[in-house]
Amino acid sequence: MSEINTNQAYVAAADNQRNYTLPLAAMTTLFFLWGFITVMNDLLIPRLKAVFDLTYTEAMLIQFCFFGAYFIMSLPAGYLVKRFGYKKGVVSGLIIASTGCLLFYPAVAVHEYWLFLGALFVLASGVTILQVSANPYVAALGPAKTAPSRLNLAQALNSLGTTVGPIVGKFLLFGGSAALAVEAATADSVKVPYLFLAAALLTIAVVFAVLKLPEIKEHSEEHDCQAKGHSLTEAPHLVFGVLAIFCYVGGEVAIGSFFVNFLGEADIAGLAEHEAANYLAYYWGGAMVGRFIGSAALQKVAAHKALLFNACMTITLLLVTINTSGLVAMYAVIAIGLFNSIMFPTIFTLAIQSLSSLTSRGSGWLCLAIVGGALVPLLQGYAADTIGLQTSFYIPMVCYIFIAWYAMSLPKLLGKWQAKLGN
Repeated sequence: MSEINTNQAYVAAADNQRNYTLPLAAMTTLFFLWGFITVMNDLLIPRLKAVFDLTYTEAMLIQFCFFGAYFIMSLPAGYLVKRFGYKKGVVSGLIIASTGCLLFYPAVAVHEYWLFLGALFVLASGVTILQVSANPYVAALGPAKTAPSRLNLAQALNSLGTTVGPIVGKFLLFGGSAALAVEAATADSVKVPYLFLAAALLTIAVVFAVLKLPEIKEHSEEHDCQAKGHSLTEAPHLVFGVLAIFCYVGGEVAIGSFFVNFLGEADIAGLAEHEAANYLAYYWGGAMVGRFIGSAALQKVAAHKALLFNACMTITLLLVTINTSGLVAMYAVIAIGLFNSIMFPTIFTLAIQSLSSLTSRGSGWLCLAIVGGALVPLLQGYAADTIGLQTSFYIPMVCYIFIAWYAMSLPKLLGKWQAKLGN
């Protein structure tokens, strides 16, 4: 009788594993989509800057409002997902994001910059809910040991979105000619791409509403006897993981933000802006390639060891970037994208490990830390104005040093949390 029960359990586990294929495929479309949406900001900035004759500081409010939504909405999103589940969180996020896209239409009609910023905030709020829902859900769809590998694969689709986004967005916003767009800048061109995005988001929301997704019972309080009664502040691997996500997003966005200006320096490559922008695709494309490689490598390599290796390589490349010139410095900063690749999904899965029913709230904390993308570039900008652009790359280097420390300390930090659960 016990043998029959064992066989039945094995078959049930195998069926459950097979059932993960469709949910994983569906969730990866979300990663692609929010990568596409996020990178569209890079094209929206020059478009609205020309339309409204903005200063650079005023134009940067686009990124500030977008990333600021993560800071404001992440914790409420975590409670929303905890209360209603991952599926309803995804559907809610898609509907809110589509509403933000639709708000671009009245913003164009009224021709007020603040309405564009408001639309971006609503759009980013929806994306925040998607992040809080999708990241831990993908991590949970399978064995815990391979969670970093799954999330890296999903994040590779996110990088694909950031690679495809500028190509499609440039055609939709500029009609394939950036030069003509500058000469005849009009906000009307913004309507079409965001109406397309709104339609796509609503369609996917309907699909997810009818799609049967497996429930992660271990993440609900009624099925959790360990984490219940504990708080997130007791989990040091999560607390320091939040800081690591802050440092990673801040460092990655800061390097990308100053990339074009850095290659324009006379002693680096002396490239014009439009020429340097072409190399930016290699920076983000490297992240995509690295995540596909990382997804396979993390099947065999411990996640915290892979994170430590990549952080050390990035620190080395930043030292080369700061202390050399010419093509050596140029290719060093480009190569950083490759080693940035696995960091976000790996930190994320390590930080939510063993949180059980606290997972959705922990995900909210981690998405809160994405605000680093708004703050670290500002700090590097101040450094660039005072000590020089090339030297200012010490700012993101400090971020990666902390990530390396987190990777080295992770086994001990996680052990402290697991010891508390065992008491």
